[in-house]
Amino acid sequence: MTDHVSPSKDKLVADLRLVVADAEELLAATAHQTGDALAALRERAQENLRNARHKLVGLEDDVRIKAREACHATNHYVHEHPWTAIGVAAGVGLLVGMLISRR
Repeated sequence: MTDHVSPSKDKLVADLRLVVADAEELLAATAHQTGDALAALRERAQENLRNARHKLVGLEDDVRIKAREACHATNHYVHEHPWTAIGVAAGVGLLVGMLISRR
């Protein structure tokens, strides 16, 4: 599951860094320049922001699909091995209870 998400996440982080760099450049440019250079820089920053938003939506969809698949796989496993699932749930409950009672 993480093999498919990690490259997308790395690309998204790189895109967001590019957007931040463009925003910083835009702020620096507004102090000294006006006109065409500022308009071109602003357009480039807006395009990078649109691309980052689009990729973020795609990444969100991928994560949602993977979570749904994991949910279905867990449901199938619990139906195939109910006593194992009950044992694991009881063990986790016991551990959580012990941790809570320590306070």
